Amino acid sequence: MPEVQKVIGLMSGTSLDGVDAAILENDGETIARPGPALTLEYDLEIRDLLHQALLAARDVSMPGGLQPFLIREAEIASTQWHAQAVAALLDKAGLKPEQIGLIGFHGQTILHRPDRRWTWQIGDGALLARLTGIDVVNDFRSTDVKAGGQGAPLMPLYHVVRARASNLPEPTVVVNIGGVAQVTYISGDTILAFDTGPGNAPIDDWMQHHHGTPVDQDGAFAASGKINDAALDKMLANAFFDRKPPKSLDRLDFGMETAAHLPPADGAATLTAFTAASLARAREHFPEPAHTWIVSGGGRHNKFLMAQLKARVNAPVLSAEEAGWNGDALEAEGFAYLAMRAKKGLPLSLPTTTGVQQPLTGGKLHRKP
Repeated sequence: MPEVQKVIGLMSGTSLDGVDAAILENDGETIARPGPALTLEYDLEIRDLLHQALLAARDVSMPGGLQPFLIREAEIASTQWHAQAVAALLDKAGLKPEQIGLIGFHGQTILHRPDRRWTWQIGDGALLARLTGIDVVNDFRSTDVKAGGQGAPLMPLYHVVRARASNLPEPTVVVNIGGVAQVTYISGDTILAFDTGPGNAPIDDWMQHHHGTPVDQDGAFAASGKINDAALDKMLANAFFDRKPPKSLDRLDFGMETAAHLPPADGAATLTAFTAASLARAREHFPEPAHTWIVSGGGRHNKFLMAQLKARVNAPVLSAEEAGWNGDALEAEGFAYLAMRAKKGLPLSLPTTTGVQQPLTGGKLHRKP
């Protein structure tokens, strides 16, 4: 009999909106039964601290020990927030820590430079194990990156399990729109995955800059503007889109500078169209056209973004919920699945998903006290 356990997955994406926590009963292979899930949104203080850590990770000129101090402060605060998310999820599910076999703890990416064989996710796995009383697996990406892989995306193997359990017609594309956008292309034995371009990050940064709000709720502000085709074409001329996958991005690889001269509403519309258009360009790298696109992540709540994507993709585009999935919990569920695979020494990444030379496992196990 396969080993099936209740595992908690935790995800804090590059959108810096909060911690997604989900329970997945799984064996790390063919069995994956989603359970309760929730999101514990960051307050403004911790969101600001994490954003400072993102900037500090890039600023090697910071004086003295300020850079490591600030990043460590963010790491501790973030880990404590994740522990609160675990406690809230256990309470929601009516479970005790001893009923959970494992936690998959992604942490917070503050720098991703696979070309230099370097990726950095802050999050103290040992501290989380102490705070929750549950074994923790973290550091999912570094083994892949050190071996020459992109270290991202890591969700494809979970996408395959969910898509096949749902009996979706293939080829199927599963999209995640977080701070960065990614696709997983599934067709028979072919599993192809890569980052496609910006997700919500430039849109969120634009809204914060112009409105002091962290998101464009439902895409309403973008919908009030006009797409600037010249700016959009300039952004789409980036050489990244022609590069063959696998390929991955850092949150700040695509910013909002090209739209800086535009009126606020037009800038929001153009940046949103850019995310949709770059996702549509992913089709250039598919072996054959996809039958269905399924969209997860926070971006699916942006009605203007979804309308733009549907207009640019010659196939049905469904939200995760329309496919019977929980789009807010999918990545957290995925890290619960990957934690179980890591515990069993199974691959987390493939040559066609991260570019690594052979399937690789990864992750580090931290035992509870």
